[in-house]
Amino acid sequence: MYDVHSGIRMGSHVEQGSTYSNCFSGSAVVDWLVFVQFSLTRVEAVTLGSALVEMGLLQAVGLRSVEALRSAGLSQQLLDDSTALYSFAENLKKRGSVKAETSLSAVELSGKVVKRGYLLKQGHRRKNWKVRLFVLRSEPAFLHYFDPCRDDCSPAGGFSLRGCLVSSLEDNGVPSGVKGNVQGNLFKIITQSDVHYFIQAPTQQEKTEWIDAIRQQT
Repeated sequence: MYDVHSGIRMGSHVEQGSTYSNCFSGSAVVDWLVFVQFSLTRVEAVTLGSALVEMGLLQAVGLRSVEALRSAGLSQQLLDDSTALYSFAENLKKRGSVKAETSLSAVELSGKVVKRGYLLKQGHRRKNWKVRLFVLRSEPAFLHYFDPCRDDCSPAGGFSLRGCLVSSLEDNGVPSGVKGNVQGNLFKIITQSDVHYFIQAPTQQEKTEWIDAIRQQT
């Protein structure tokens, strides 16, 4: 996303007489997310872009985008508008162009895509929550997740679903092992090698759909 060659193009923009440098429009963010296929539709790209704003990776610049940030819901914090301006957060700039460090077998990615969507995944080390694009494949059955901030389309991680256990975590308290900002709709996947993945879905219905789809592949 932040890359001089393949990322979102930055420039100077004027809004109500004020000039902002090193920024870009909300519509440019949506264009890029759709172009690199992190999102299938512009509506989906707005939801993802809003999550990036919520995570602090994108910052509102100028009156229009700041006002939207104050008044909009969590899924509408980024405007698909050429006059709404945004910039990269400093921590994302320091990362620069991020490339995948692991080489996954082509066999893992050869299966048929049966489900894809954006979910929150808890990190294994810092226990913080990050937006990830999850892709579920069959024959062979694998679940991969992608970092929307990376400049390439390689998975950030993934695992075979053979022997996995998936279960819903009821929303009546924070389960053991879960930390940070928990908004509900939790479920857990335990791999055959006993690695635990805690995941949050946007809605109860989506949580149920993901659990059912994963169980069909285990």
